[in-house]
Amino acid sequence: MSGFEQEPFEEATTITRRGRRSEPERVIDRLRELGWTIAVAESLTGGLLVSSLISVPGASACVRGGVVAYDTALKHSLLGVDAGFLAAHGAVQPKVARLMADGVREAAAVDGVRADVGVSTTGVAGPDPQDGQPVGTVYIGVSTALGSRVESLQLTGSRERIREQTVRRALRLVLEAL
Repeated sequence: MSGFEQEPFEEATTITRRGRRSEPERVIDRLRELGWTIAVAESLTGGLLVSSLISVPGASACVRGGVVAYDTALKHSLLGVDAGFLAAHGAVQPKVARLMADGVREAAAVDGVRADVGVSTTGVAGPDPQDGQPVGTVYIGVSTALGSRVESLQLTGSRERIREQTVRRALRLVLEAL
């Protein structure tokens, strides 16, 4: 086999592989290009989001870590969400998603340097409503030095499907912020 025959094959393989990058791969690649870090605060998704990121080879270059604050009290003690607000309104609120995303950037600080991106998930996967919110209510927060954003979703399906859809949308929101 000549060198000429192998070169196009390798090029085609690379092109095909790039076309099929997963959303977590795209997030990690973009963070690495920017030299940025990310931290994740999860309630609804219970670790699925950070797991999807760290499944990508090379993720250690930019993933600081994740906090699973499933218990409402942890949203206050670990992420700095206002305890009074949580008591009055519950954890399934857009403001909580924003504060979780901001708070995890600080919680994942290394040598006093905050994570560049914080992303959070909070919501109701079911089977029962929570804090007066129906099943499928989801809030995703993304925070960077440029500001923060919260997306509100009303998803349908099983508990597992709601959590999976939330992870997919959170990854897209991070990509949009980058």
